[in-house]
Amino acid sequence: MTDKVDMAAGWGDKWPAPAKLNLMLRITGRRPDGYHLLQTVFQIIDLCDWLTFHPIADGRVYLQSPIPGVPEQEDLTVRAANLLKQHTGCELGVCIEIEKNLPMGGGLGGGSSDAATTLVVLNNLWKLGLSVEELMHLGLQLGADVPVFVFGYSAWGEGVGEKLEAIEVPEQWVVIIKPDCHVNTKEIFSAEDLTRNSKAIKMRDFLAGDCRNDCTEVVSALYPSVKNALFALSKYSEARLTGTGACVFAQFSSEGEARAAYAVLKGDWSVYLAKGLNRSPLYRKLEQG
Repeated sequence: MTDKVDMAAGWGDKWPAPAKLNLMLRITGRRPDGYHLLQTVFQIIDLCDWLTFHPIADGRVYLQSPIPGVPEQEDLTVRAANLLKQHTGCELGVCIEIEKNLPMGGGLGGGSSDAATTLVVLNNLWKLGLSVEELMHLGLQLGADVPVFVFGYSAWGEGVGEKLEAIEVPEQWVVIIKPDCHVNTKEIFSAEDLTRNSKAIKMRDFLAGDCRNDCTEVVSALYPSVKNALFALSKYSEARLTGTGACVFAQFSSEGEARAAYAVLKGDWSVYLAKGLNRSPLYRKLEQG
């Protein structure tokens, strides 16, 4: 598989593709093309998928183990690698191995983060020399959440979520519940009673405690398991929806409090324990060489 190809540092390593939370989500309007204008805050968390890249001599891009139910050529990592090849004219190939830990369809950005890690790491391994800004632009072609993972910092987001500015937020412990449902984002953004005219706020307003999610009421009404998860988690700390869900989360002031809530909730729910980060572990690994 690796005959006559470059085995430089980084090939065969496990690269993190971290999850994110939306700590706030406001819908402030709508573009002429129908896309909603947003204000949001993304925070990276240390819950990760792990990707390993193996060099291929014949230029093909494929997955070592395709994800069940996802056609290989539609997988975001394969699409990201092929997009990078098309954009740069690179003729090299790769086999992508994915250790999937993030729940699919939960609003944690797993597929988008996998795509971002593929763009960032292959840009490095293939020695393509694209800037972060160029990679973010490519990532937007794959999905609205991909740029923030390429950006690599917790961020204040505007537009459709692609206009990003780094933000420092407390790196708190979080408990996340993944209800047993898949929220249809298009359904939520098409709902008649969705708030679409929230007043835009400033970053300082969020930092002072304005962390409303305009989708919470609609999602809770349409998906009772999300409403139940919010109620269950709210017994331990303020429970919030991330993005359009389905995952809900609560932040804790100490690791001990978070672990105590996690220990109780895991008996009845699919639960994750994580820590908020302001910088992506992907870039920390890149810097380590």
